Amino acid sequence: MNLDRSVPFAPQVAADLRRRLDAGEWQRGDRFLGTVAISAEYDISQSTAVRAVAVLVGEGRLRKELPRGFIVE
Repeated sequence: MNLDRSVPFAPQVAADLRRRLDAGEWQRGDRFLGTVAISAEYDISQSTAVRAVAVLVGEGRLRKELPRGFIVE
C-alpha cells in the first residue's frame, strides 16, 4: 500500500486493515497483527500503528485481550 504523505497515516492504515478484515484475511477469534508487525509492514512508526489499531478497536472490529494481543471480533 502506498501511503499518501499529505494526510495522516493512521486513518489510511486503519482503512486498509479494515478492507483486509472485510476481505476475510482474518476470521472472528483470530489473533490480529501486533503493532510492531503493522509498523514494519506499512513502514510507519509504532505509535501510528497503535492509533490505527485503536480506530478498529473503537469500531468493535478488534478487542484487546491480554496477554494475547488483539483479537478479531
